[in-house]
Amino acid sequence: METSLEPPSGPGSGISSPASSPATGSGIAAVASNSPVSDVRRFLLARGNSALADRIFSLLMLACAASIFCIVAFIASELISQSQMSWHASGLAFFYKFNVDPQTGLPLFWDPVNGVFYALPFLYGTLVSSLVALVIAVPLAVGVAIFLTEMCPRFLRGPLAFLTELLAAIPSVVYGLWAIFILVPLLREHINPILIDTFGAPLVVRLFGWTGLVGDNGLFGGVNLGLGLLTAGVILAIMILPIIASLTREVMSTVPHSQREAALALGATRWEMIRIAVLRNARIGIVGSIILGLGRALGETMAVAMVIGNTAEIHRSLLSTGHSMASVIANEFAEATSDLHRSALVEIGLALFVVTILVNGLARLLVWAVTRSNPVRVN
Repeated sequence: METSLEPPSGPGSGISSPASSPATGSGIAAVASNSPVSDVRRFLLARGNSALADRIFSLLMLACAASIFCIVAFIASELISQSQMSWHASGLAFFYKFNVDPQTGLPLFWDPVNGVFYALPFLYGTLVSSLVALVIAVPLAVGVAIFLTEMCPRFLRGPLAFLTELLAAIPSVVYGLWAIFILVPLLREHINPILIDTFGAPLVVRLFGWTGLVGDNGLFGGVNLGLGLLTAGVILAIMILPIIASLTREVMSTVPHSQREAALALGATRWEMIRIAVLRNARIGIVGSIILGLGRALGETMAVAMVIGNTAEIHRSLLSTGHSMASVIANEFAEATSDLHRSALVEIGLALFVVTILVNGLARLLVWAVTRSNPVRVN
């Protein structure tokens, strides 16, 4: 009796033959097609090919980034174009040359009536007032930041930080009005006389007269009007104080607490801990905040124009009146009657633009000088 070894096939056998495999595959596909589709899958199937949308989005973001360069290039090209007349008339001598008044024998820098236009007093006034502002504001701002970060009670930290940042939101014209009615009389009647007596004392003149910074022709000599470079520097210091303080506080807050704890564990006092663990790690950010404050001081217009005195002269004394690049543009551009006058004012604006770029470049160089020997470490 012969036994068949072939596997049974048929509907009731439960085993399909190879010939029935395609039908089985189509059944599986049918089951898969009948299964519910998720919302995410339905969205991806309905949107079609997204390559075009991705390309458009990429080009749009590139255009947004390129617009910054286009704006800067447009500003520079317009300033250069509008200052061509003054540039051809004076060249680089516009920034350092001056005429001599035949009647008084004094330097003559700016005389729109006679067509004399030289920008040296405006450069001088801008740099001196900004330097005075930094000398006053930087120690105060760093002290405020240290107090808020390391010493301030918790209940006072929020309100004090809010008030510090609120100073940055006050319009510059309000600062100017406050300076005219409060700061100018205060300096003229109380502060300036003390500075004049101190720097004009016979002993001080005898010891430091060789520097040229004391006496009647020193830093605090001359007529005490209340207006001048010192007043402009003080109001600028108040205006840039919240910027430097807020940014310095944010930078110091990022220093890890482990740095502070390590310094204290080694026996450092609170001041030593702040100096070694906090200020040293935050010095790059502090320099950046100072540079941002300087940028604000260089471009400030209304508050400075209201208290600097607006005279195109150069004096050693900080009590004397002066002018800044931004204030002379604001005061005279609308009243300029000749094309050369307007072109000279635009060239001053170009100089202010270039000075701003140089300040930012100096900031980069300063940061590189600080970090080249001690690279930044990620804690």
